[in-house]
Amino acid sequence: MRLTDLIPSYAGPVNPEITGLTADSRRVRPGFLFAALPGVKADGAVYIQDAIAKGAAAILTDISSSCAAGGGVTGRGPSSSNVQNALPPGPSPASRRGEVAMVSAENPRHALAQAAARFYGRQPDYVAAVTGTNGKTSVAHFTRQLWQKQGLKAASIGTLGVHADGIEKPGSLTTPDTVALHEQLAELAGAGITHLVMEASSHGLDQYRLDGMDVAAAGFTNLTLDHLDYHGTMEAYRAAKRRLFSDILRADGTAVLNADVPESEDFREAAGQGTVIDYGRMAKWLRLETLTPRPDGQDMTFTLQGKTCSVRLRLVGGFMAMNVLCALGFVIASLRGDMHAIHDLVPYLTELNGAPGRLQLVPGHNNRAVYVDYAHTPDALENVLKALRPHAQGQLLVVAGCGGDRDRSKRPVMGRIARDFADVTIITDDNPRSEDPAAIRAAMLEGAGPDALEIGDRREAIQAAVSLMKDGDVLVIAGKGHEQGQIVGGTTWPFDDVAEAGAAIRETGTMKHKGLAV
Repeated sequence: MRLTDLIPSYAGPVNPEITGLTADSRRVRPGFLFAALPGVKADGAVYIQDAIAKGAAAILTDISSSCAAGGGVTGRGPSSSNVQNALPPGPSPASRRGEVAMVSAENPRHALAQAAARFYGRQPDYVAAVTGTNGKTSVAHFTRQLWQKQGLKAASIGTLGVHADGIEKPGSLTTPDTVALHEQLAELAGAGITHLVMEASSHGLDQYRLDGMDVAAAGFTNLTLDHLDYHGTMEAYRAAKRRLFSDILRADGTAVLNADVPESEDFREAAGQGTVIDYGRMAKWLRLETLTPRPDGQDMTFTLQGKTCSVRLRLVGGFMAMNVLCALGFVIASLRGDMHAIHDLVPYLTELNGAPGRLQLVPGHNNRAVYVDYAHTPDALENVLKALRPHAQGQLLVVAGCGGDRDRSKRPVMGRIARDFADVTIITDDNPRSEDPAAIRAAMLEGAGPDALEIGDRREAIQAAVSLMKDGDVLVIAGKGHEQGQIVGGTTWPFDDVAEAGAAIRETGTMKHKGLAV
């Protein structure tokens, strides 16, 4: 594929065949387009010489970097002498002289995303994307299940990786980098996947990773305090998420919006003239009427455009019921008004299973319930504790921590929420990274108060919490969810909250069997 096929505005003197794309100079191969992107920690422009030395056929930069490396105005390539200025010192192969195309763009991230979409060329027929501070993973998980129950070949992409029938790829980023994302879209389409739902993180939206996607439905769950270490302000955080509706969602697409939060009006406006499906207690389309907690789930009553529906969910928590309705909204959007098929969806809701690490019940503790949840923001922790309170016949216990090298403002807030909504609070470590773990705990304890217990070692904290439980008690271990490691300094140590809780439950059971006090 020629460079002009990928970037039609380019009008330079050379038009090389492009064999691949990357924004990582370490992955450059002969014939690649290297995108020298400005980054949070480093500017990709400093790697231009390395990329050319490895055989890059084209360099995509912003205007200032392109000029510094010998580039010209947007859409134009430099002269041969200017390209030589960007080459590493020493002899250069004849094939490199004057043949490196320099492409400058006002927004190189957007240009790279569009180029990646053209390079890989294929996407599943129907794509939905969900954004919001909390709930994205569960919404994606439920949407994929509902499509699969309809007999469709469906996949999800997000925090848990890529999941479809016969495809399981663990992941670490909520939204993959744009080249990897478009490569994955093409692979899924090639594997016969027709329906895709993906999580759209604020980082991914701010960095234009989803640009070039054909998004037919965009969903919004909520907006609460998080990621201010990256965005700086809540206004910038909201603006990043708004891009999903204003810039990514196609003009005739569907916005699936939480009617109970004020930001939805702004996102509704951003979506333009497309269809809107709202959900929640104030919704017109999917109105939540009642929730009745049960030991192993809850009964939900809602109206679907005026028709009352009742279902028994295997899931606990009002926010989890909202996530179900958001997923239902996505599937309704994909049915394009087929009301008979839409009402046939309702019985499938009773079969939905929760996502790993999202209010995941740890088995083995009779008359006591231990849950693991990814809640690592103030709003998420408050929602989890409120959700579990009706299920606790005795005390509600929480083990919580805060990550290092992340937003510090939420630490005392998280401690206060634990104090206000749980009966027993244990403050522990949660990925301290390069920070002093004791300092992070101290900040949380400012809000949690003198009655909170401080146990830095997360394994010991979980063991202590389980040992404190009595019949009728409920414990939630918050913060890590599905994660399989504890990041201390620059090392990630193996750690699994579910496994640790299971081990603590078994140990407690053994002690009870021996007649020892627990």
